Amino acid sequence: MSTLDPSSVSWRKSTKSGSEGGTCVEVATAESLIALRDSKDPEGPRLEFGRRAFGVLVSEIRAGHYDR
Repeated sequence: MSTLDPSSVSWRKSTKSGSEGGTCVEVATAESLIALRDSKDPEGPRLEFGRRAFGVLVSEIRAGHYDR
């Protein structure tokens, strides 16, 4: 799996991010990857997933597997 070049994609805020700022997640998609980053630190670390793995993660989050 290749690594996403952050300068070659358009990042967008999650629809679940509030308008008050501070705790926003941004997402970018490329051919076979989906990446997430913290909007407060756009040059910082990011998480990259294959599309299938990202779909599994979203399903598990929706099912409550990661609730505190």
